[in-house]
Amino acid sequence: MNTHTTRETAPHHIVVLGAGYAGMAAAVQLAARTGRIKTPATVTLVSAQERFTERLRLHMTATGQEVAELSVPEMLEGTGARFVRGWVTALDADARTVRIDDDRVLPYDTLVYALGGVTDTAAVPGVEDHAFTLSGPEEAQALAGRLARLGSGTVAVAGSGLTGVESAAEIAERHPELDVVLVGRGEPGAAMNPRAGAHLHAALDRLGVAVRSGVEVAEVLPDAVVSSDGEHIAADVVLWTSGTRVSPLAAAAGLEVDERGRIVTDTALRSVSHPDVYAVGDAAAIRQGYGVMHGTCQGGMPTGVHAALSIVRVLRGRQPKPFRFGYYHTPVSLGRDDAVVQFTRPDDSPRRICLTGRAAARYKETVTASPWPTYGRMKKMPASGAFWPRGGRFTRIRGDR
Repeated sequence: MNTHTTRETAPHHIVVLGAGYAGMAAAVQLAARTGRIKTPATVTLVSAQERFTERLRLHMTATGQEVAELSVPEMLEGTGARFVRGWVTALDADARTVRIDDDRVLPYDTLVYALGGVTDTAAVPGVEDHAFTLSGPEEAQALAGRLARLGSGTVAVAGSGLTGVESAAEIAERHPELDVVLVGRGEPGAAMNPRAGAHLHAALDRLGVAVRSGVEVAEVLPDAVVSSDGEHIAADVVLWTSGTRVSPLAAAAGLEVDERGRIVTDTALRSVSHPDVYAVGDAAAIRQGYGVMHGTCQGGMPTGVHAALSIVRVLRGRQPKPFRFGYYHTPVSLGRDDAVVQFTRPDDSPRRICLTGRAAARYKETVTASPWPTYGRMKKMPASGAFWPRGGRFTRIRGDR
């Protein structure tokens, strides 16, 4: 009788790997919601750092600007969730265990996999050895130190996506003594409407950023980037912002992943091969009606919240609901007092409406600053985090309820 009672009341162990935008949303929601259900459950959040990384501010860190110190353990205080600091070094999906720093093992009943992506430094020769990245605060601070010591010279920002644009603008504004060149395959702002794209290009021109589009970087040297047609573009410093990669842990553990190593999920965000594993944020290949989601803060936090909702529904004996998300904006900072905000359809295609200039800069700052207080509100009112655009017909997949 005693053994039977123990089995019935043994807590359900939920482990969240990663404390980025999606992982934090999942952990806070789970901590807030599991305390309100009959099934006893524990929540453990694992992260290599106690400090929360505002990835949306890394280009500011890279130019020596101070950003807030945000403590993950402090955010979890009072929720009942446990914080474990350490690197995830192995995942055994069959035994349902996680190895931390090679010397600790955490068992789980349900896992939320939120180990997001980092800059891909392996695809192009020389990037690992000669380029800086914005994969985290340490890397951004290393670049800030190098730029401060440079005095004069050329900075090549490789990658003409939004991270590259924001970084090039920030460096040019904070270091007017340096020449900044933005190098990439695509045209910066190509996905925006004509007005938004024109404002972006005008801002880069005003800041003195030289734009080199249609360039495929084949190699990075200590003093140059080399294009696929052999051109050498001289650079004293190279910042690499082109492409991301995810941790190989999921593939090594035998979970089904896509061609980029992201965990393939069902509509509830469960791994299609291991339903006791939920994948969120950049670590997941989440299909919507318009295709597979791409990694952004605006989509990452809802995936974390939805995974928590799905887990709680299962613990209550219910079926989880399908996840649906539609994009609604693309905010891009162009220095501290300028920005462009492209409003989008749910499939991320541009609408006719956009914001530019100081109004856009204020909008962008509001977006950038919002995640941390949102977690704070969710601790007391978890339902406050469960609102986001579902996307209507753009996100609907045949067979969804």
